[in-house]
Amino acid sequence: MRIMVAKKAGFCFGVKRAIDITFNLAKEAKEGVFTYGPLIHNPQVVAELRSKGIDTVNDLSSADIKTLIIRTHGVAPEVYSDTKKMGYNVIDATCPFVKKAQNFTKILRDEGYQVLIIGDERHPEVQGLIGFAGENVIIANDADDMPNVQKKVGIIVQTTQSFETFRKVVLHVIGKAREVKIYNTICDSTVQRVKETRELARKVALMIIVGGKNSANTNQLVKLSAEVCDKVYHIETAGEIDGAWFKEVSKVGISGGASTPQWIIDDAVNRIREISARR
Repeated sequence: MRIMVAKKAGFCFGVKRAIDITFNLAKEAKEGVFTYGPLIHNPQVVAELRSKGIDTVNDLSSADIKTLIIRTHGVAPEVYSDTKKMGYNVIDATCPFVKKAQNFTKILRDEGYQVLIIGDERHPEVQGLIGFAGENVIIANDADDMPNVQKKVGIIVQTTQSFETFRKVVLHVIGKAREVKIYNTICDSTVQRVKETRELARKVALMIIVGGKNSANTNQLVKLSAEVCDKVYHIETAGEIDGAWFKEVSKVGISGGASTPQWIIDDAVNRIREISARR
């Protein structure tokens, strides 16, 4: 059985940067270090950080906080204000691409545009962007289900959103508004990973996508792979892989989300090799 792994699978630049920052802090073994929300959307990494003394906190009023690490997805401006008032040492691990999206969102608001964020309203990145967007902000995750727009609209897109959704929403807005200003804030790594994963899924009989079940970009890879490959499985760890999946399968593709560590991808590859060796 041939196993093909996407070259862009695993940590993107922003996630690797946040991981390096946080694990370096863990080496210093200081007490009272927390991440504000999960650092990344990968339960295994979050658990490893916890084992090294860095836990997750969602309430800024916790008496135990001394140092607070801002997650890769970023936060709203008021979080920075609150942490300053509370005297916390803040380490900002926000992805630089998310920072760019936040800056563009503020520019659009200041220029008098109604800000439209294309993305999942429940995602922490989008929740953070909302804080930069002003009172008239609207959110759309689909061109077929979006609120009415004003005559002057500025568009921002979640960094891990699919380009196809971005394109459809933009075309919809152009048909409704008189003035539209657009910032394409989808990160380059997302575009490359999506393209490579889709191409790989076309070549294989079975596709394995490795990553957190709560990871937006990982779930996007699952959805895109399923459009071109009949057998697609989303796993978080190699232990979920079932040997029965590979009956009469000669080519297997593996890709992973931006928050997926290389060691988890390697474990999946090794598990499939073990299954192949027993056939």
